[in-house]
Amino acid sequence: MTETDMIRVFIGYDRRMHGVYHVLQHSIVTRASRPVSFTPLSMDQLEPHMWRERNPLQSTEFSFSRFLTPFLTNYEGWAIFMDNDMLFLDDIAKLWDLRDDKYAVMVVKHDYTPKTSTKFLGEQQTTYEKKNWSSVMLMNCAKCKALTPEYVNTASGLELHRFHWLESEELIGEIPLRWNFLVDEYDPLPESEISNLHYTLGGPYYDDYRDCGYADLWVRERDDMLKVAQVTSSPKTASG
Repeated sequence: MTETDMIRVFIGYDRRMHGVYHVLQHSIVTRASRPVSFTPLSMDQLEPHMWRERNPLQSTEFSFSRFLTPFLTNYEGWAIFMDNDMLFLDDIAKLWDLRDDKYAVMVVKHDYTPKTSTKFLGEQQTTYEKKNWSSVMLMNCAKCKALTPEYVNTASGLELHRFHWLESEELIGEIPLRWNFLVDEYDPLPESEISNLHYTLGGPYYDDYRDCGYADLWVRERDDMLKVAQVTSSPKTASG
């Protein structure tokens, strides 16, 4: 199997939100038409490569570790990074097939102002250019060699999330909005027009957001993930 056949997915992992990661993973696996490999970006496993202190404006543990994705692939091939607070409604192979080698990274180029000053768990909502562009990234890892552990641990948050590590803005390709639809930031769309829901303000796994947009879809996915098939076996028959 070649790298092109295997879809490599890196997902942000926050120890406060174990179940959220697993629901996203389930939503991808059950809809994927090709093999997918998953790497959780857990701080417990990244300590040799991630040593910067937590920033007060950092709302998740993986705010900066996401940029280690190319390093973790040895700067080879393509990989997808995504935040954990998402829910796939479509085949991830369709996203994978959007790769274009002329770009270093491909993202949904959001242009919006957050509606609130706080979000999940009381975290401060920050506003900056290219906000949420880095929450889903198709990364052409060989063209992201500037993202060394040293750079990721010393660059400012704005330098990282605004893609200052690229030589040119022309190296940022665009993918359709459907692959990073910001729940309750954008006006609702039919499910058929959304491939990936992003509960960026907070999802139904938090009491304060149990009635957020598309909450029923996340709850249904969680319940489906927890199902265990009941297998009924027939009594063995002795052969004579």
